[in-house]
Amino acid sequence: MTALLERAPAPPVTRPARRVTTALFVVALGLAAYTGFRLPGAWAVTLQTASLADGFHRRFLIGTLLHPFAAIAGYHYWLFAAAAFLILAALLTVITVAFLRSRTESARFVLIGWLLVPSGGYLFHEVGYYDQAIYLLLFAALFALHRNRPVVASGLMVLSVLTHEIALLTVLPVFALVLLQKMPFRRVCTLVAPPAVAGLIVLALPPAAPGAIAKFQQKLADAQFPFRDDALRLFARTQVESWRIYSITDVLLYLVPILLVVIGGYLILHRDLLSVAAIVAPALLAFGGWDEARWGFLLVCNFAVVLFLRLQNRELRVAQLGALAAAFLILTHIPMAYFDGYTPREITLVGKPHAVGVSG
Repeated sequence: MTALLERAPAPPVTRPARRVTTALFVVALGLAAYTGFRLPGAWAVTLQTASLADGFHRRFLIGTLLHPFAAIAGYHYWLFAAAAFLILAALLTVITVAFLRSRTESARFVLIGWLLVPSGGYLFHEVGYYDQAIYLLLFAALFALHRNRPVVASGLMVLSVLTHEIALLTVLPVFALVLLQKMPFRRVCTLVAPPAVAGLIVLALPPAAPGAIAKFQQKLADAQFPFRDDALRLFARTQVESWRIYSITDVLLYLVPILLVVIGGYLILHRDLLSVAAIVAPALLAFGGWDEARWGFLLVCNFAVVLFLRLQNRELRVAQLGALAAAFLILTHIPMAYFDGYTPREITLVGKPHAVGVSG
């Protein structure tokens, strides 16, 4: 995760400063877990069951890997929930290691801020969603690049688009940005082409084979698996049909404040339009679905990842740290609605505050 730029001498960091930021990271991680932790929802685990063997042509990688275990042990909720928690645990491990190995306190401050704003709780809330798997694959690809294994890195990015096609607009732009900092443009194109072409093929194919959805629904029902019928119907719906059931304009309007904050916050620190393009790419997901809070979460994730990587070789000045803190403070005022009727847990010992000025 720290492989964006060539290594240069990092500013010296005092041991007390490291202790303070490490303590803040532990607190921020604990607050994020407290705010958003829950068991994987029925929607997420239903999507995790979809495999290539069952006739699904999109979002099939996780389900295909779990298919042999489901065939042996049966389709049980806890099998897929355990897989979801393993992915989350692996991602948290990568984030923690990246924090501890970070070469500047400014980069550490980015991760602390990302955990303290609503994106931190949302990370734990969306356990089971494929977003966590595709970012884990991105970080594995960055590690492969750091070890001078670019072909392996490109292959890992192919796996990301087979996990979920939104990888084309989330992790692939960040991967391309990293490559552009390290090698010639022609070489970049050869490494980005495989995942990009794989993603386009996935989008061109029917999401599921004819009759596959009904057959799989019956299979899950016979196994008494608590599946969500509407989750599987995603594979039968065309994009035009999806556009009829939500407002693209409303989703974009929700994303505008987040876009303004992450673009402004980044440009204050770095004048790099390619990095800005990688950060804002998830906003295009507004044309793909109605999960506005999820798209906002991914915007903030790309902002944090790109900025964290950029700050490996330099410390921010006090004024710049103040501007970054202000950006994170503004993001705390932008709500990220949870799925399935959940809400962020409040930090209070008395439950919801009592109404004031209301007579009994």
